[in-house]
Amino acid sequence: MRIITETGGRLDMDEEFTFVGLTVPKFAMASGGLLVAWGIIAYLMQSADPPSITAAIPAFVGFPMLGLGVMAERDNENLRHYMHAAMIVALAMVMMPIGMFWSMGVPDSSLTLASLLALLLIGATFIFAGIRSFRHARMLRESDVK
Repeated sequence: MRIITETGGRLDMDEEFTFVGLTVPKFAMASGGLLVAWGIIAYLMQSADPPSITAAIPAFVGFPMLGLGVMAERDNENLRHYMHAAMIVALAMVMMPIGMFWSMGVPDSSLTLASLLALLLIGATFIFAGIRSFRHARMLRESDVK
């Protein structure tokens, strides 16, 4: 949430953008961690014999998001670069399930469907938060210039 108030013609804004109470790097870590956990659970829950590594795809996509969030938390100087990279990962999270649904329709396996929906929803939510964060940063820069 961003807090913007106008005082005497000047725009006052909180320095740090938060979404659902988390900074964007922490939201990236939470999103990535959730996908890693889901990928591991999906791999262990599947009924295929031998187990298919594709069940862990959410973990493979969540791990870079988690890593980018950690790096952004530790290196504030390059925060912008890490968050732009995280947005690319989130875009891939959204595009993969859409491509799967487009080419193959709805999967028969409820585990596959849950994994695809998790990727789609978490990716779309991160893109939404990222765009709001980028707008917040731009408004903050513009308010400092005036």
